[in-house]
Amino acid sequence: MESSQRINELEELIPSLPKAKGWLGLGLSLYQGFYCPSKIVPNIISFQNHFQAHDQDIVLASKPKSGTTWVKALVFSILNRKRCELSNCALLNSNPHELVPFMEFSLYANNQLPDFSTMSYPRLFSTHIPFGSLPESVKQTHCRIVYICRNPLDIIVSHWHFANQACLEHNTHWTVEEFAEAYCKGEEAFGPFWDHM
Repeated sequence: MESSQRINELEELIPSLPKAKGWLGLGLSLYQGFYCPSKIVPNIISFQNHFQAHDQDIVLASKPKSGTTWVKALVFSILNRKRCELSNCALLNSNPHELVPFMEFSLYANNQLPDFSTMSYPRLFSTHIPFGSLPESVKQTHCRIVYICRNPLDIIVSHWHFANQACLEHNTHWTVEEFAEAYCKGEEAFGPFWDHM
């Protein structure tokens, strides 16, 4: 009964949130002071409600298109350099996003509650969620947060190209002027930029 009640609450919450144009099908929703893809609001809530951080955890945080994949590969390599040789490194066969999963896009997607019991320490995760909306356990432990930032002008150009590739599926298109204007208003994924920083 409790889970069906929670689902009903989410079904009521998401349409009530302020919206902005997004490059994914459902657009963006303003949740806890930042815009995020509407379809992942339930994942964020589940992450906030269920994740228990440990002092040894490492969370890689970034805005989209800031070098997230690059920093995932670097930190994964650093943490695993004594466990594997270059010839059998997991990065040779796996994408960094598989090795360092996103909390909101992977681990807590589709009503999943991940089982972390088999993960060895330090556990390595990533997120685009701003610090203020991370679970309280992350803020109250000695968990480390590695934050990567990038010049916002470079992010806008990179994100615009990325968004227009994704928009092909939804028959929409952004001009660079539209995208930059939305970005400057803070109506962009996990923005506003300066609040995230």
